[in-house]
Formats: sequence, C-alpha cells, structure tokens
Amino acid sequence: MSIRLKLTLWYSVVLAATLVAFGVAIYLFVNFNTYKEMKDRVRVQASQIRIGSTLDYDFRVMPTSALDEEMFIQIVNYKKGSIQSTSNLIENDIMIPYPKPTSPDLRKDNYAHVIAGNYPFIVYQHAIRDKTGVIGLLQVAAFSGREDKFLDELRNTLIFSLIVVVLIAFTIGLFLARQALRPIENVIRASDLIQHGSDLSMRIPREGPPNDEMGRLADTLNGMLGRIETTYNELDDAYKAQRRFVSDASHELRTPLTTIRGNIELLEKMWLPLLESPQYQEQLDQNSSLSSHTLSKQAQQAQFTREAMQDIAGEAKRMSGLVNDLLSLARADAGYEMEKTPQQLVTLVEDVARRAQLLPRTAEWIIGDLSALEGVQVNAHADFLRQLFFIFVENAFKYTPNGSVEMRAIRSANQAGIVIKDTGIGMNNDEIPHIFERFYRADESRGQTSGTGLGLSIAKWIIDEHEGSVEVSTREGEGTTFIVWLPITFLDNSYQV
Repeated sequence: MSIRLKLTLWYSVVLAATLVAFGVAIYLFVNFNTYKEMKDRVRVQASQIRIGSTLDYDFRVMPTSALDEEMFIQIVNYKKGSIQSTSNLIENDIMIPYPKPTSPDLRKDNYAHVIAGNYPFIVYQHAIRDKTGVIGLLQVAAFSGREDKFLDELRNTLIFSLIVVVLIAFTIGLFLARQALRPIENVIRASDLIQHGSDLSMRIPREGPPNDEMGRLADTLNGMLGRIETTYNELDDAYKAQRRFVSDASHELRTPLTTIRGNIELLEKMWLPLLESPQYQEQLDQNSSLSSHTLSKQAQQAQFTREAMQDIAGEAKRMSGLVNDLLSLARADAGYEMEKTPQQLVTLVEDVARRAQLLPRTAEWIIGDLSALEGVQVNAHADFLRQLFFIFVENAFKYTPNGSVEMRAIRSANQAGIVIKDTGIGMNNDEIPHIFERFYRADESRGQTSGTGLGLSIAKWIIDEHEGSVEVSTREGEGTTFIVWLPITFLDNSYQV
C-alpha cells in the first residue's frame, strides 16, 4: 500500500469518525428536545385532569385547556375492568396499551413510546391509587408520527451526508496527497533511471520551495550521488588500469617465459651427456659414502647446475600457468565471447578422463558411469570445456593426498551434470561462497598446496559463459563434491540411460 493511499485512508477514517460523532450528537440533541416538548405537553394536560376515587369521569366537562384535538386520554379502571376514552380514540378505534396494575412501571409517573392502531404515540402514565393500592391508570397520549418521521429523515440525511462527505473527502484527499507527494515520485523515478542506467552524472531535479522537506531530500541524495560518482570513477579507473596491466603484463611475460623454458631445455640437453657420462657416474659411485663437499669440483658444479635448472624449469612452468590464468581472466574482464558449437559431451568428458590419468597425483583415479551423457549435445567451446573439467580434476588431486577422486555423469530434466568427487581434506561450509573468488585459498592447509588461486575463478567464468551452474557440497576431513550442470541443446532418445 502506497504512502499516498495510507495518508488518505487515515484522514478519511479520522474525518468519518468525527462526522459520526458529530452526527450522533446532533441526532441525540434534536431527539431529546423534540420528545421533551411533547412530554411536557402531555404532562401539563394530565395535570389538568382531576379524577375521583370512583374513576368515573365525564369528558364533556373537561376543561377547555385540556380539549386538544391532538391529545388522547384514556382512563383504565382496574377494579371494574373498564376503560374510558376520549372521542378521538373511540372514533379511530384506538386503544392505548396499558400495563398491569402490578407492573413496576406504575411505581411512579412515566413516559412510554407505544404503537396503537398502527399509530405512534408518546404516552404519559399516571397511576391512580387508594389505600389498597393501584386502582386505575390515567394515560394522556400525543400523536408522534410527525416527530418520528422528522427524526427518521434527519437520521437518514445524516447517514447519507456522512457517506457523501467521506467519499468526497477521500477523493479530494487522494488528489491532494498525490500532488503533495509528486516530488517524491519524481525522486523515485530519477533514482530508478540512475540505478538502471550507466550515467552516474544524472541528478535528481528539485521542485518547490528550496527549504522544504523535498528540497532538502533532493539535495541530500544529489550530494550522496556525487560522492558515489566520484568514488565509482576512481574505482573504475583503477580497475581499468589493473585490467590493462594484467592483460599487458601477461602478454609481455609470455615471450620471456617461453624463452626461459626453451633455454632451460637447451641447457638440460647440453648438460645431460656430462651428467650421464660413465666418468661422472663412476665418480659418484666412488664417493657415494662421502659428503657432498668431498666430490670433485666439476662433479659438484654439475650437480648444482642440474638442480638449479630443475628449479628454474619448475618455476618457469608455474609462472607460465599463472600467466595463462591471468590471460583467461583478462579475457573474461574484457567481455570475451566464446565461439560455441554443438559438441558431443560424452566425447569431451571421456577425453578428459583419459588424459587425467597422466596428471601428477597420489590419489586413486576412478572413472565412474558416464552413460548419462550418451546422445547428449551441448553448445560449447571444446577447449574451454576441457579446461573447465581439468581445473576441477586437478583441484581434487591437489587436495586428496590419500583416497580417491571420481568422475561420473548424471542427468536431470534438460541438464547434464558432471560430478567430480574426492575424499580429500574437504573444507568448511562457510568457505563455499568464497572459493570462486580470485586468489582465494580456503584455509591454511589449502594454502600449503601449490597453485595460483585462480583456477576456480576461471572455471566459474567458463560455466557462466556456457549458461551452466555449479553445485558444491563438502565436509571437512571427508572430501568435496562438485557438480557442473550444463544445458542440453539436443538429446538423442535412442540411447538408454
């Protein structure tokens, strides 16, 4: 419910309650005064009538002041069970209802609003007593039809007026609230344009007096937007500079790293004949029981050189992997779009499973059931998809010093899932939201394992480019399971899963 509608409803409810209270007060006031006048009149008429103990009264000798055509008099004789009435009651065949002599209403004079002969009356009742108790009843009545009709019309008029006034007030209030809150709608509209657009230089236009609430709100929001724009531009410039540096540095480092690896391979080939020569091996055998400093100077140099070349080759290989990862992320940041074509998923996965056997590992490699991928085609970039699966497999090998790593396939509706499950060290569930962040390492035990911390970030980018998803389940000390889901573009139903 909008603020405009809430305000209008609140004001309408308050107005309706006020009008109801005012209308009830008017009705009760008019009702009281209208009937009070009639009650006073019938009471005065009753006071002019003198009735003896015999309860016989000759209405022909009634005082002139009591001969009112709109007054109706009835005398009830409880002893004889007779009733005397004025002619206007007799002519209209009307008998005013009367209470029993034992009724509590006769303990004192009272007024009653009764219906007699389908006509409304206000009746003043005066009990006639002797030593034995109530022996009769004097009833003086006045016709109240006009007053009742007037009060009914007054009540209906008040109710109708209340409804009309509330509806008019609600409509006008809604309009006025809309006009009053229009600046807020303009603020919301402008904020939406800024939120969904790319131009942070837009500002919220000001309306109305400069010092009112809307003006101050617009100034505050514009000031905040200015700070956001400045901060965003600074971060954007820094991010662009970082991306350019990563991209340029990665490209520039590839050539020298390739040169280093090539020269190391050349040096290894040059030193290999010496290291494998019979003289060098004989010298090593002769001095095998001695410490390294007792070897000949030439043998020591050869051994140190070989170890240094191995270290340089290993670091160069690691840096080449890091540079390749950085290049992949630079492509992702630059909005690189993969050229995807229909691929038989089972062929790609089987190729990865076969080549994964050659990866360095200490865990057992298990190729599970891949029949769920039979006949399944996905729209994919073959090389990037292989890289995706290798990232998860290599990651599982790294963190599974003992146990096993398994790859299998499942299918659900129009998606194919590739499961990579290990029985390694696992991780805390709190780490799952962060494992796809760049350079993130889950904990100290994982930090001791070699790697750049970029593999899963690249994997997530490849999955997103293929419009897929990934599920992660893990338990510390028991292992981790990744399920990569890819949308199926074609399914050959001739294969039975």
